[in-house]
Amino acid sequence: MLKNKKAVIFDLDGTLVDSMWMWKAIDIEYLGKFGIPLPPTLQKDIEGMSFSETAVYFKETFQIPDSLDKIKADWNQMAYDKYTKEVPLKNGVGEFLERCKENGIKLGIATSNSRELVDATLEALKIREYFDCVMTACEVTKGKPAPDIYLAVAENIGVNPKDCLVFEDIEMGILAGKSAGMEVCAVEDDFSMNQIDKKKELADYYIKDYFDIKF
Repeated sequence: MLKNKKAVIFDLDGTLVDSMWMWKAIDIEYLGKFGIPLPPTLQKDIEGMSFSETAVYFKETFQIPDSLDKIKADWNQMAYDKYTKEVPLKNGVGEFLERCKENGIKLGIATSNSRELVDATLEALKIREYFDCVMTACEVTKGKPAPDIYLAVAENIGVNPKDCLVFEDIEMGILAGKSAGMEVCAVEDDFSMNQIDKKKELADYYIKDYFDIKF
């Protein structure tokens, strides 16, 4: 899958780090403050949205009285300790990043998460130095499944989209990478096991972890 590839671009949550488990608990706690039960389809409904798009969705759907900035600040505060103390790298990530750098492959991150949480996570895990570009979907016009963020990262690192390989863990992210004209490798994650057949169908490759990849 890495043949002739000049860049690898990763999603963050569920792809580089094992963090998807915590967001359902945060959503339950956050909505609970307003006396709102968690809708069973919420995670699917907001899949791929940027942090800012998700805040708009919450405000409009649940009639949250707080400002968008307050909503996002509350989420950042609720998630910060978990990201910096409890969220690990996915299996094999450290070794894979090292091998990519050894082979002259540029590395980028294209995430729907917030800038604050992304930066905190990369610093806590000591992997920021590996990446030539880190962008959030809040910095482009549309979140996933639109291709905007993947195209923006490719442009930033100066690599043609066809020479990029994307790693993603959910359908909307896979669709974003494919729409950007890039090959996509789907990554197994406990949170999206119900999507496994669809992920394999949409993506060019599928791995259980990064130890599956051969250079």
